[in-house]
Amino acid sequence: MGRTKRKVNPIISVLVQEVPRQRIYHAGGYIRLSMEDSKRQGSDTIKNQKELVRKYIETQPDMQFIGLYCDNGHTGTNFLRPEFERMIQDIRNKTIDCIVVKDLSRFGRNYKETGNYIERIFPFLDVRFVAISDQFDTLNTKQNSDGYLIPLKNIINEAYSKDISKKVGSGYAIKQRKGEFIGTWAAYGYQKCAENPHKIEPNEETAPVVQNIFKQRILGMSYAQIARTLNREGIASPARYHYLKGDAKSERYANVAWSSKVVRTILTNEIYLGHMVQGKKRQSFCEGKKQQLLPKTEWKIVRDTHKPLIDEATFRKVQEMGNCRKK
Repeated sequence: MGRTKRKVNPIISVLVQEVPRQRIYHAGGYIRLSMEDSKRQGSDTIKNQKELVRKYIETQPDMQFIGLYCDNGHTGTNFLRPEFERMIQDIRNKTIDCIVVKDLSRFGRNYKETGNYIERIFPFLDVRFVAISDQFDTLNTKQNSDGYLIPLKNIINEAYSKDISKKVGSGYAIKQRKGEFIGTWAAYGYQKCAENPHKIEPNEETAPVVQNIFKQRILGMSYAQIARTLNREGIASPARYHYLKGDAKSERYANVAWSSKVVRTILTNEIYLGHMVQGKKRQSFCEGKKQQLLPKTEWKIVRDTHKPLIDEATFRKVQEMGNCRKK
């Protein structure tokens, strides 16, 4: 007798089918505050952004909080930011697949690049993007023929950033003409005054190094010889010094050695005569101009603004040695 075929109950078959599991996104919060924004009070402070983003992620049933990426003091007009780059690397490493920001302006103010990330790069990498205040979520927002419905808002953010850039640039120019220091770090050998960050004073740790560099040059040592001597003695280069002090966070500064170029820059800087020298470079976002070096005739030099490390005679002799070397 042939074996009869086992009958399958279609109702039971439907009941035992697995219910699709809800995807759990590994979410990272991105926080950004520019130098201009830091001078204003409000909900965009670093602390408030962190609290808002973290609370949002932790209350979402389909999100798991992985960590925060915080770029404090970085402009939103480009994406050359250390924590942003770390976040992108974590996306490539599959550590996170969801980004949450307070609003679109915290992510970026350049509408072309912002739109490229949100509408092309993130979808390609299967990354979800959420802007809380804008009620924007790529998981729920439909695209039309022009992409997501956010290009106009990104354009507004960029226009706002250009306006701020123009106002801040004018303010910085006024400070430069007054001889006030406006940089992030004081020149090697100096430090910002604790009571007034727009003034500088000799740094007890690095000022003697600068003075020794000038002495070695007067004795006839070349730039390369001075650099080798400093490296052999284990003296941290300017970039490495700022990294060791915690001023510079990027790992690329961790092992930067002295070089002929760095030594030459120190030996030709009039700031060691007690004069404030600024405006060697120019960059205007509001005019769409990239950073460019300016001729010395356009530098902002204000004399006798701080204590000199080198006397006039020594400095001039070193410059003469440099000119003879060029000839």
